Amino acid sequence: MKKLLLFLCLIGIISIANAQQGKSSKKVTITGKVFEKNSKQPLEYATIIFQDTAKKRSVTGGITKADGSFSIEVEADTYDIKVEFISFLSQDIKAKPLLENMSIGNFFLSEDAQSLEAIEIIAERTTVEIKLDKKIYNVGKDLTVRGGTVSDVLDNVPSVSVDVEGNVSLRGNENVRILINGKPSGLVGLNSTDALRQLPAEAIEKVEIITSPSARYDAEGTAGILNIILRRSKLQGINGAITTSLSYPTGYGISGNINYRTGDFNFFTTSGYNYRETPGNSRTFTEYFNGDDPNTFLDEDREFDRIRKGFNSNFGVEWYVNESTSVTTSLVYRDSDNESSTLNILNQFDSNLNLTNTSTRFDPEFEDDKTIQYAVNIDKNFEKSGHKLTVDFQYESSKESENSFISVDNVLSEQVATVENQDSILLQTDYTLPIGETAQFELGYRGNFSTLNTDYLVAFLQGTDFVSDTNLSNTLNYREYVNALYSQYGNKINKFSFLVGLRMESTRITIDQVTSGDFNQKNYVGFFPTVNLGYEISQDQSITLGYNRRIRRPRSRYINPFPSRSSITNVFQGNPDIDPSYSNGIDLGYLNRFGKLTLNTSIYFQRSTDVFNFISEDTGETTLLNGQEVPIIRRIPINLARNDRYGFEFTLTYNPSRKWRLNGNLNLFQSFTKGDFNGVNFDADNLSWFVRVNNKVTLPANIDWQTSLFYSGPSQDAQNLRKGLFSMNLAFSKDLLNEKASIAFNVSDVFNSRKRRSESFTDTFNSEGEFQYRERTFNLSFTYRFNQKKKSERGGRGQNDDDEGGFAAQP
Repeated sequence: MKKLLLFLCLIGIISIANAQQGKSSKKVTITGKVFEKNSKQPLEYATIIFQDTAKKRSVTGGITKADGSFSIEVEADTYDIKVEFISFLSQDIKAKPLLENMSIGNFFLSEDAQSLEAIEIIAERTTVEIKLDKKIYNVGKDLTVRGGTVSDVLDNVPSVSVDVEGNVSLRGNENVRILINGKPSGLVGLNSTDALRQLPAEAIEKVEIITSPSARYDAEGTAGILNIILRRSKLQGINGAITTSLSYPTGYGISGNINYRTGDFNFFTTSGYNYRETPGNSRTFTEYFNGDDPNTFLDEDREFDRIRKGFNSNFGVEWYVNESTSVTTSLVYRDSDNESSTLNILNQFDSNLNLTNTSTRFDPEFEDDKTIQYAVNIDKNFEKSGHKLTVDFQYESSKESENSFISVDNVLSEQVATVENQDSILLQTDYTLPIGETAQFELGYRGNFSTLNTDYLVAFLQGTDFVSDTNLSNTLNYREYVNALYSQYGNKINKFSFLVGLRMESTRITIDQVTSGDFNQKNYVGFFPTVNLGYEISQDQSITLGYNRRIRRPRSRYINPFPSRSSITNVFQGNPDIDPSYSNGIDLGYLNRFGKLTLNTSIYFQRSTDVFNFISEDTGETTLLNGQEVPIIRRIPINLARNDRYGFEFTLTYNPSRKWRLNGNLNLFQSFTKGDFNGVNFDADNLSWFVRVNNKVTLPANIDWQTSLFYSGPSQDAQNLRKGLFSMNLAFSKDLLNEKASIAFNVSDVFNSRKRRSESFTDTFNSEGEFQYRERTFNLSFTYRFNQKKKSERGGRGQNDDDEGGFAAQP
């Protein structure tokens, strides 16, 4: 959060003046670096001021970059130099002759011990930073997500979309690696979709969108990586914020992020409890082709009533052992107690659409999900700036149990129970060695060791007892061990920056089908090169070019050959022969700021081999509904030969005044899939796109009004046609108590239109369906901040208050 403080420094501190008349016009470049004394971490946006020694007025100045460095051009002369950073003690150099290009060294600033009552400044705007291998979105005062969840936040971030079921996509690709604070997290748990819906939005400080990951990151995730950074302050004393919310359909919650810094210890926590009722619905109409017999039809309506109750907490202690070493320990705990009931109404029709049979299926499900995670991080800084070693250990244990007793036509007939136990260990070490003033070498290791045991029981009532169905019930033991080594080198030469690296990952997957006695093991080694280039055309324009190779590994659900059922006529079945998918991607980006407009655009291409596709097919089996046989449709994942994806992304921000901000994001992508399976050709050519527009206006009485519009265009593959989807969110907010508090009211999905509509076409049946996970929601939230204050940020280079972002090309 510190870099958010620094924008305030720039107002009234630096006044650029012309050289004094009659003096030499020789200019010299002065360099140096600024660091925090205790942690030896670089201070970005620290202020350097050059003052006239006689008149004691500011002549020129500048600020530091992300690595704490500065390079400022001044007239050759003698100056008083001041280095400042909010809540830190400043440093002064008196009467320093600056007659030639030179470095004035490193500055180590100490926190001001007298500023225990200092406040932490919370950003009002969402800003973007462009770096060689990532885009960083600092989450500001986004009204439409107040009282919401992490899933709501992600759905407002450019390049990211969240579908009606909560699945996260990056540029239309769902294979996204989601990290918390740079690592896999127990806050996500076994079911990342549900977990993201339970984490409070106010816990997020920023989201890193990594579409061209460097070798430092896991190679998993062909779309890229979303790294969610939680709020944590290091200011002395106590500070934080608490948010309470009420919503309709019935929901309420309370969450808080609190930090307490005293001496060499920093205590932090992000915790929250929420209760939400989320009604939803779906409908599927299927026409079966019965060969020489007349076609028949099945109409299936489903209504969902869900209750989500959950507590989550991330508590930790950071200990500054000495000036060069810190140790951070943390404990993550998540406990969710969920309930859901699904009512299926199946209507069968003959070829003339006359109703022949009706059946109901009621499925109440109770789910208990617990995760606990322990983590230790050690940071060791050496004498030279940027020379450091980090070591991480993380252990996570998760358990998820689901149990339901299903009634058909009001008669209890079936039990379905699933118990999943997962244990994961993460070992990681990273070593960074600066070379000269601008170069950097990195070397590291990461080991991910995960074991997942799944017990799946399907039992049918026979007399007064439930008897297990051995064709459906099964036990699966799944182990995935990944060892990785990486190395990368980066440098900045004038306006050109580069970062090149290579990562090696060795994977061992073990599939133990206890029920059937099948045992399978797969071992494979992959090499993943990365190249990221950057060039600053000018202060306001820059170009980036990235190349990376990625992998998508099949998860246990994709491999498990035993079917799981959403209804008696539809099953999902894994494929134990499925192989990993590899992709190679290129991304070319361009950033330009001109006046009140900021343009950020990119074009990208990705080729994937052995891609995963989900196909629907008739199993050849039937089930009885009131004495009539109904075909069972199976959906399975398969490897198809190749997929080529071309895309274009366009983000434009317009800030005509401090009371009006408008931004839009457009993603357009063309996908070509080529492949055959079981004699069926699945070639597909699909053009799809989505657009997001956010408009924020400050009304009289300082009431903020924000509107968010989203539209996802239609898309098509070999078997499925997905129709366009439109939704709109609306929000109002008012600050209270001298900006110590805020009240916000928002409406999610104003027109209740966020529904997935699709059609499927096969040789044996055609179907069309509609699915709505969550209906329109109204939410009222209240936030109180202590020792924090909400303020607008200031531009990083003395620009106007409404400018956005900053380009950083450091490796």
